[in-house]
Amino acid sequence: MKVILLEKVKNLGNIGQIVQVAEGFARNFLLPRKFALVADDKNSNVLKDRQKALSKKIQAEQAGSLAIKAKLDGLTLDLIKKVGQNGKMFGSVTTQDVSKELEMKGIHVERRLITIEGSAKNLGTFDCKARLFGNDVVANFKIKVMIDPAQAEELKKQQAEAAKRNADKKAAKIAAEAAAKAAEEADAAARAAEEL
Repeated sequence: MKVILLEKVKNLGNIGQIVQVAEGFARNFLLPRKFALVADDKNSNVLKDRQKALSKKIQAEQAGSLAIKAKLDGLTLDLIKKVGQNGKMFGSVTTQDVSKELEMKGIHVERRLITIEGSAKNLGTFDCKARLFGNDVVANFKIKVMIDPAQAEELKKQQAEAAKRNADKKAAKIAAEAAAKAAEEADAAARAAEEL
């Protein structure tokens, strides 16, 4: 079924485009939500009448996308996450996390427009893309996933305590071995004295 898009739909097209979609997708999703019209002669004529309004809407959306792209390009976003004892992160960084962090910086980008290159399941830096206006306007930025500073201090304390316990155990073991060796030498000396 051919439809005329009235809104931007991810992985489908932009406003004013005529696209081929499955009938069920059109009937159950696009048409009820007023994202599209059926591409017949009547709606094509309506589209031609509304073309000026749609072109203004397209230009406004593209200009807004370019403004957001200017803010996003080259940006490095710092995300603080909790990690376990072994340094592994609980869960992963999602596009929703990135979208919320951008929102706090005053940049509104829908989470469905953001893609994270690779799997952000570890601490480190990852490349991200935001497809703001189809494939025409794409912003590239980075996210840096870091450990919570308070948790980092706690982990350092725990590691220092564990190292101290290990050192104490080693010292106790060495002292016990030295005492056993001294007792053994004393027994050997006592036996040697008895034999004389």
